[in-house]
Formats: sequence, C-alpha cells, structure tokens
Amino acid sequence: MTAREATLILWGLLVGWHSLTVFADETADGQFTVQSNLRAGVTKVDITPSETDGVIVTGHRRTVFGVRDPLRAGVLLLDDGETKAAIVTLDTIGAWDEMVKLVRERIQSQAGIPAAHVMVAASHNHSGPAFEPESKWGRELIDKIGTAAMEAAKDLRSVTIGYGEDQIGFNINRRKVINGRAVVSLNPEGPNDQRVKVLRFDDGRSLTPLAVVMHAVCHPCFFTWGDKGSQPYPNGYPRMSADFPGEAQTFVEMCYGNQTSSLFLQGCAGDIRPNLPGYPYRCADEADIQWAGRDLGGAVVRTLARGVTREQLRERPAYYPIRVASSVVSLPGKEGRLDAELQAMKIGPYLLLTMPGEPMVEYGFRLEQAIADRATPIIVGYANGNLGYIATADAYEVGGYEPNTSKLAPEAEAIILSELARLADRVVGDVFESFSKHPKDVQRRDQLQNRTKIPDSEAGSR
Repeated sequence: MTAREATLILWGLLVGWHSLTVFADETADGQFTVQSNLRAGVTKVDITPSETDGVIVTGHRRTVFGVRDPLRAGVLLLDDGETKAAIVTLDTIGAWDEMVKLVRERIQSQAGIPAAHVMVAASHNHSGPAFEPESKWGRELIDKIGTAAMEAAKDLRSVTIGYGEDQIGFNINRRKVINGRAVVSLNPEGPNDQRVKVLRFDDGRSLTPLAVVMHAVCHPCFFTWGDKGSQPYPNGYPRMSADFPGEAQTFVEMCYGNQTSSLFLQGCAGDIRPNLPGYPYRCADEADIQWAGRDLGGAVVRTLARGVTREQLRERPAYYPIRVASSVVSLPGKEGRLDAELQAMKIGPYLLLTMPGEPMVEYGFRLEQAIADRATPIIVGYANGNLGYIATADAYEVGGYEPNTSKLAPEAEAIILSELARLADRVVGDVFESFSKHPKDVQRRDQLQNRTKIPDSEAGSR
C-alpha cells in the first residue's frame, strides 16, 4: 500500500466518522456536539453615563435629559489554540483613536489578547456622548470594558460558527445628483445595501447561540433632528438612546430569553440613512424606532433560526484559524497627510475588513467583489479610529455633503482599497508568499510586520 493510498483510506474513515457524529448529534433534539479548535467567550455591559441630564450628545448635537434605552458595549473573545483576538462593539458615534488605544491596552492586560488583535468598532450612534479619556464617563467606559473582557475570558467555550443573510427595508441612499451636483435627498434609486449578515457562535448546549454578531448598513440617526417641522420632536429626540442598533440587539436577546449576547457591526454607511421623508428628512418617533429595530432584529432572528437546521449544521467548518493583520497608511488629505489604521481579521472562512471612518456604500461593494471568491467578506466601517467621511473618488466630481466635509483627497480611495487587498492576502493565506517557508519570504513578512505602527499585527498568522 502506498502512502497516498493510506492517506485516502484514513481520510475516508474520518469523513465517515464525522457523518456518523452528525447523525448522532441530530438525535439529541435541541442540542448538537461541537467539535472545533475555536473557543469563544462574550460579555455585554451597560456603558450609559451615570449622569444624563443636560448632556450634549454628539453627531447631531443637542441637549438630552434622561435615557430611553441603555448604551452598551459587547466584548467577544476568540481563541483558535494558537492565536487570540477580540471584537469590541460600542453604542457610540465613533471609535476615537485614544479610546481604541486605551481599550486595547486594557483588554491585553486583563484578558491576554494582543493589543493589535483587538477590533474596536462603533455603531455610529448619534444619540450618545462624545468620548473624553479623562472624563468620568471616559474612565468608567474603559474600566467596564476591561472588566467585561476579564469576565469573558473566564468562560471560553468550544464553538462553531453559522453564517446567514437576510434583508432590511428601512435604509436608503441620501444623495441625488441633479444637474451635475449632488444634493441631500432620499434616493431609492441610489446605491444601497439592504443585506443583513449574521454570525452565530454556538456551544451546542442548546439552540440559543452563545453570541450573535449582526452586520447592517445604515446611519443610526433615527432620533436626530431633521427639518424643523418634524413632530413631535422638531429639535431632535430629547433623551439618550442607542438608536436602531440598540433596539435590534435588545429584540434579538429578548427572543432568546436574554440568554444570548448580540453585537452590532456597522457597514459602509457613509451615504446611507433611515428612510424618514421630510425636508429633507424628519426625526423619528417611537413607531419609527420600533419599525427599524424589529425589522433588523427580525431579520437576524430568522437567520439565526435557520442556521441550526441539520442542513445548515452540516455545512459548518470544524476548523477556524484566526489570522489578524493591521497597517497604518498615510493618506492624502485636503490639508496634508492623514494616518489611517486598516485591519483584516479572518476567523475561519469569515473575513472582516475595517476602515476608521465613514466609508460610502460603494466601498463595501468593491471590496466584496474583489474578495468574495476567496472568503466570506464582512466590511466594517467606524472601527479602530475616527477619520470622518471616506468618500469615493467619483463622489468628488459631483460634490455633496460627504466629499465636501471629508478630510481626505479623492486619491485616498485607491490607496485604501489597495492596502485592504494586501491585508486580505496576508490573512486569507492563499497567496504563496503568505505561507511560504522560504527564507526570503519569511524575511519579507518580517519586514512588513516591522514597518507597521501596530505591534505584533501579524502574530500567529503565518
């Protein structure tokens, strides 16, 4: 018997054993065996400021009194046996540079996750406070996230990941080109992404997921001011809120008896907002926020329920290598160069690519088109920094709010797309140089790692 024949026989036995295991799992109704190299732990924490009367919220600035619903942070820790990573989600308008630095340092010290392997992502909520590191709320926020990471690290469990997509109907493009000039106008014909992408992390103990990560594309500005005729809140909603991402997370958790933790990742929403017609749009009321929260939450719950049918469970991988790569690129700005951190995080077949600001929706489409045949892409904005609007080069030709207020020059788009493609190559691992053991390739990888301003950004990814 040749070595190749022996290998094929062994592989056949393993496949047969796996099939028998799946069949046996199906006989335990409501439970399934999880055999995976990946472990996960998750904690959600309330980060609402203790003082909320008279606070000026950021985004569309206004003074609020009291709280409609809590602001929260989610901390998801991941460990593939060799490499550790973390995803932190926040019901804030941005992931400010100083916040990202402090969060990473705290998670590294309290949970043992390398700082460069921590993704810090904001929902872009327009009804929460700004972050000041020395403020009472700023210090409390960092402390709470550190404690949450420590708690999540105490309960790491073996998990597999299910993936699915659904649709929402409340988002719309807010740019329309008239006579060669972009104006602020709700535009149902404009580019838009109404997909909801859902990752469910399961320990198999029940049909309730350990953690849920939802990804959607829309400005969380339901509760901000619009035209002055918006009743009943012409000056904007008067209380603090987590807007539709908070409402959706609460809905999902409610559907599972508050026995799961849901986290929200914002997509490329720079020119996508809620479909609230007005002059040019109005502030939401309670009916609007319930519509959006339940539309997104319902799409997520549908996807979650479908994700544990036996056909879906059979398709899940058993091996989830974690690979993380980051770099800081110098981008051309209107008033000089600007640094921007870009990050790629791959968890098994799922590839998260981040940008530190408000990318227009076309960025997501272009990056997905480039990577979709090699991994399942999830493009995340508002993460690991707060650069402001990231407009496409084409948008500058017709102007409008996003390119006019952006700090970047049109040439930034090509650099961002090129660098994210390079980071994808490094973590997807199907490019020869990314896994070659030839000394020159190893040396080249080391040089790339040493040039980055993010330490250890590729540790464990070879």
